[in-house]
Amino acid sequence: MLQPDSSLPTVPLKPAPWDLTGQGWIIAMKLPADSPARDDFMDRSLRGQGRGGYALMMFVDYAKSDAGPYHELLLIPGNFPFADGKRHLSISRILVSTWDSVVNGRRNWGIPKDRCDFDVQYNAGGSGEDHIVLRDNGTVMAELKLKATWPFSLPMLGGLVPEAMRTLAQRYNSQDYFYAPSSGGWIRPGRVVSWRFDNALFPDVSGAKVLAAVKIPNFRMTFPLARTLPAR
Repeated sequence: MLQPDSSLPTVPLKPAPWDLTGQGWIIAMKLPADSPARDDFMDRSLRGQGRGGYALMMFVDYAKSDAGPYHELLLIPGNFPFADGKRHLSISRILVSTWDSVVNGRRNWGIPKDRCDFDVQYNAGGSGEDHIVLRDNGTVMAELKLKATWPFSLPMLGGLVPEAMRTLAQRYNSQDYFYAPSSGGWIRPGRVVSWRFDNALFPDVSGAKVLAAVKIPNFRMTFPLARTLPAR
């Protein structure tokens, strides 16, 4: 995180669970073996311990949540070992558009959220592309152009995925947080038209091999209460 807890504003606390709806994108990729994005922004105690090199990037436009609407861009660079003796997927970098989401995300699930400004244009200029730009005091942190390639959607049956495979973990303030979101909705295959990143502010995955990109025109999601253990 770049924004320390001591700098965060006071916002209404919204404890878990949360129910959320919205739309977004998921991009699955294979990171090069020497990619700094495998460890960039991870908790220092976990760096160098990721496996596989497979990563997920998600852009989410939450139309409704317990903390109000907000935008989000995150990276999951792989799975890492945690205090329960297991390996779990973990978010290394996540940027959101509201302080309510930052404060409550850290407090509820140990998710290392920072805030920035989002400029989101769907079907930009009638091109069929979704343009997403993140800025920090005018500096472009990340820019993505994404396009759906199918005119119809398929059901997303997230509820069929076993909880063990849905469980994410975060290390935050010497605690490990474990949580298993559940989701459902619709997906539409797509592609990455272009992307660029300021690697000082967001992991640069532009050299990754994109395995799949899907647009999610609408979804519903539940973030449950997290289980915690002392980090070790």
